[in-house]
Amino acid sequence: MPNHTGTAPGIPVLVLNGPNFNLLGLREPAVYGKDTLADVEELCRSAANAHGLRADCRQSNHEGGLIDAVHEARTAHRGIVINPAGYSHTSVALRDALAAVELPVVEVHLSNIHRREAFRHHSYVSAVADTVICGAGAHGYALALAHLAQLVKETR
Repeated sequence: MPNHTGTAPGIPVLVLNGPNFNLLGLREPAVYGKDTLADVEELCRSAANAHGLRADCRQSNHEGGLIDAVHEARTAHRGIVINPAGYSHTSVALRDALAAVELPVVEVHLSNIHRREAFRHHSYVSAVADTVICGAGAHGYALALAHLAQLVKETR
């Protein structure tokens, strides 16, 4: 239910998904599952609400769009859950943006990146994330939001 400002109640947090998440449920379902991006976003909103948070869910296939969202989070949100997808393994710029905003960050991967191709074993984002959750499928987002709620309370 919206409050007097027209937004849902709860502490605002950003849930950010990277490239190809618009194809979730269609792209390699044996690896990434059958849930769609809409399913994941609904799960995130529900999990966030259960912990007193309000999830602002976004997705971009563009590195700059992700970085812009992270920069905006500095003043608009209290923490970030991010699945940088392929940019995990390539983007120093995204890593630097996350470090610069000085917010709690939980990195999520649907699959266990350490059981996959060698190039997926390293994530630049992990070095600046408070927590990394991988291999739990879409449920990893619920775990991430529960933990982010705790991190946000600790930083008040």
